[in-house]
Amino acid sequence: MDLDLSESVWDNRYKTNDTGWDLGEVSPPLKAYFNQLKNKELKILIPGGGNSHEAEYLFRQGFKNVFVVDVSKTALENIKKRVPNFPASQLLHNDFFNTNHSFDLIIEQTFFCAINPNLREKYAIKMHELLKEKGKLVGLLFNAPLFDNRPPFGGSKKEYITYFKPYFEFEIFENCYNSIESREGRELFFKFVKS
Repeated sequence: MDLDLSESVWDNRYKTNDTGWDLGEVSPPLKAYFNQLKNKELKILIPGGGNSHEAEYLFRQGFKNVFVVDVSKTALENIKKRVPNFPASQLLHNDFFNTNHSFDLIIEQTFFCAINPNLREKYAIKMHELLKEKGKLVGLLFNAPLFDNRPPFGGSKKEYITYFKPYFEFEIFENCYNSIESREGRELFFKFVKS
């Protein structure tokens, strides 16, 4: 599969506002999860975060150790414009696979479905590597075929288990009950703990 998912392609999509995956707000399932978090000191990563309404929401709720990594400089600048006091040092202009910090919590929101599907196993390994002991990977995955020649790339729970089972304990992995209407019945909510 010859896919151009380079930095310039993603950056251009943000420059031209070709961001159909961007809800313009924090996704309801993640908002519900964030609202029950008590420890504001958690070091949190949002990979491939894009405009990252999730990072903005967490930051405004008092979580000050929120990091966003994205290959698009424009997407990171968009966060900075919306949230001027968001620390620039926590907006990482980098390829996720080159990230080398460690985190308590990593949030998955439309990043997994945007990378080339042949990187999925590498994604699971990298997540395991970035998380501290007993760290959590939490978020949403599409449970539908979607596209096979461009993002978003879909998949199934059965497929995802093969990538994550060797590295994580599955605390929650079920159909999402509070998706936005356009994604109803097509999302899985998960909470995986580093094993």
